[in-house]
Amino acid sequence: METVLDNTLPVGKPKWLKVKLPIGQKYTELRGLVDKYSLNTICTSGSCPNMGECWGEGTATFMILGNICTRSCGFCGVKTGRPETVDWDEPEKVARSIKIMNIKHAVVTSVDRDDLKDGGSIIWIETVKAIRRMNPNTTLETLIPDFQGIERNIDRIVEANPEVVSHNVETVRRLTREVRIQAKYDRSLEVLRYLKEKGINRTKSGIMLGLGETEEEVIQTLHDLRNANVDVVTIGQYLQPSKKHLPVKEYITPDQFAKYEKIGLELGFRYVESGALVRSSYKAAKHIL
Repeated sequence: METVLDNTLPVGKPKWLKVKLPIGQKYTELRGLVDKYSLNTICTSGSCPNMGECWGEGTATFMILGNICTRSCGFCGVKTGRPETVDWDEPEKVARSIKIMNIKHAVVTSVDRDDLKDGGSIIWIETVKAIRRMNPNTTLETLIPDFQGIERNIDRIVEANPEVVSHNVETVRRLTREVRIQAKYDRSLEVLRYLKEKGINRTKSGIMLGLGETEEEVIQTLHDLRNANVDVVTIGQYLQPSKKHLPVKEYITPDQFAKYEKIGLELGFRYVESGALVRSSYKAAKHIL
């Protein structure tokens, strides 16, 4: 059976943007646990098209530091505004959720918390510690914000030393101001470069296509990421979360995604995940190998 992401795609959507309905014993078990214990995963709240596949492989993504972001990116469906106070019990809650779901590989992400002096980095490190304490056999990827480029906050992630640290540039240099209003393209590259210089074993970044970028700009972005010693890159199709968000300018063909994958591998990335439905945490478990 197949379903289409009708809530995000305009009329004329291409046939390759169809996804199979999630099925399988592992998915069914995890779905039941999420519902029973009211667990919070990006997989469900973001209606990720790869949820069935990832859950079937024992991978899930959790969001910390609340669900209200201090930034107002033009592509993102997360609410913008004044965040709630920090929940210092959150690290234990996330760790307990991972244990209940018996997750083999956990991806942890967060909203931007520019309102906090530490950018939320203390909760980040406490979350990693709690997960490791309660789930010693679970591997970790942290998909972090840029922490405004403040090194002492990034250093807390380095201290936690997850198997993979990722930070998304999201788009090409020219479109950054429009797509990621409060972010900076070069600052993101510097964060990725700094992580590698500080000894993080595997770094990762992701970009969305279909926002009006050119092929040359995408290739340049791949060069920029590789020059920052990034190991893994994900490339996916941007889908408009609502009418208030940036429109889809173009649907990228499977052949074009395959071309970018080939170019990325030739540049020396260890892994390149490139496809219309690819998201930041797609096939995340294999990126630690």
